[in-house]
Amino acid sequence: MRTLKTYLSKKDILSIQDLDAKEIHSILDLAYKLKKSLHQSKKKGTRPLSQPLKGKVLGMIFQKPSTRTRISFEVGMYQLGGDAVYLSTNDIQLSRGESMEDTGHTLSLYLDCIMARVYDHSDIQRLARSSSVPVINGLSDLFHPCQVLADLLTIREYKKKLKGLTVAWIGDGDNVCNDLMLGCAKTGIRMVVACPKQYRPPDEIVRLATKASELYGAEITITEDPTVAAKDADVVTTDTFVSIGKEEERTSREATFLPRYQVNSELMKLAKQDAIFMHCLPAKRGQEVTSDVIDGKASAVWDEAENRLHVQKALLCMLMKARL
Repeated sequence: MRTLKTYLSKKDILSIQDLDAKEIHSILDLAYKLKKSLHQSKKKGTRPLSQPLKGKVLGMIFQKPSTRTRISFEVGMYQLGGDAVYLSTNDIQLSRGESMEDTGHTLSLYLDCIMARVYDHSDIQRLARSSSVPVINGLSDLFHPCQVLADLLTIREYKKKLKGLTVAWIGDGDNVCNDLMLGCAKTGIRMVVACPKQYRPPDEIVRLATKASELYGAEITITEDPTVAAKDADVVTTDTFVSIGKEEERTSREATFLPRYQVNSELMKLAKQDAIFMHCLPAKRGQEVTSDVIDGKASAVWDEAENRLHVQKALLCMLMKARL
């Protein structure tokens, strides 16, 4: 049995690249422990007695709209005994031209941790460099580590393991895909990404994931054929074809992705009989996935969404070195 590590040595989590394999497993172990405790307390009608982040405050910067990220971080801090402050860029001086560097330095004077959801990954990098408290990437154009940690926890819950599984990614090689490649590589999962050539993941990220996969006994494959990816997969996953900030590309993207890259019942039949379907949400039924798949018996999307709460609570505890 692994010894449960309750802190992270690295200050900032801007991508799965900032975590090694042992740290990923430690986060998942603690998330599972926190999830089990929460479910048990709900059955008893009580609140968990442990409040390891009492007196701690998380600041949350949002350049983009959010449902799961905002609510899960706010609720997570509340359940851990701490507080969260919502900071829309329209409500702080970023909207008037204050730099990310000055913002990071200032917020570090008041907060114990910062989570930011931004458009440009360079913004959160600048924020992290200037901050003296931990910074978590709640989503950027390149990476989405919190989502991928939730994905890995979901896969482990359903399949009872990670190493040796096959994950098929169908669609846009976007921020979730980037971090999922890194997460799969570091946990021994074979990942096959099926996407149009012009929407494949960045070469540098593919290189990093491939290098990690060689170290941990995994495999990363890029193809244009979704049937190749789905064949005998344990997990089939996708995301919207039109991410936030890409709305002006909607027509061209839909023409490229549909119907070939839609996850439907015919594609799911190529996967293993007990394969699960995942989606980070929000989903557009009838586009990247059909209703019968996302609302069907193979769908794990609601457990996946719930697990955002648990992995983020684990991450917050470990970054702020909570006593558990």
